[in-house]
Amino acid sequence: MTKALTPTSIRAPFACYSHGIEVPPGARLVLCSGQLGIAADDHVPADVEGQTRLCFENIGAILKEAGLGYDNIVRINAFVTGREHLPGYMKVRDAFIGSPPPASTLMIVSGFARPEFVVEVEVIAAG
Repeated sequence: MTKALTPTSIRAPFACYSHGIEVPPGARLVLCSGQLGIAADDHVPADVEGQTRLCFENIGAILKEAGLGYDNIVRINAFVTGREHLPGYMKVRDAFIGSPPPASTLMIVSGFARPEFVVEVEVIAAG
């Protein structure tokens, strides 16, 4: 359904993402708000991998509500509070994304609404 846009005239992606994703005409878009690493019982894991897993599990629940899944993700915007969180975030993210990998941006920010949060992830899906 989607088509990865990774021109050979520019540098290859640094990690598992596509420079662009083409969504075919008539596809339905689902935009997910940023999800934090918090469980339904308010538990927040202390580590970035645990928080990232919860972010993607929450995203999965939202996508399921719309009749979509992780393979429908075409764009990820992610935010972490420090460079030390990049490897853990990317390890977990890569376990959830399909092929072709979505377009993606990862930024380092100074913080979130509560100090225990170290990652936030928002996505756009098409189906």
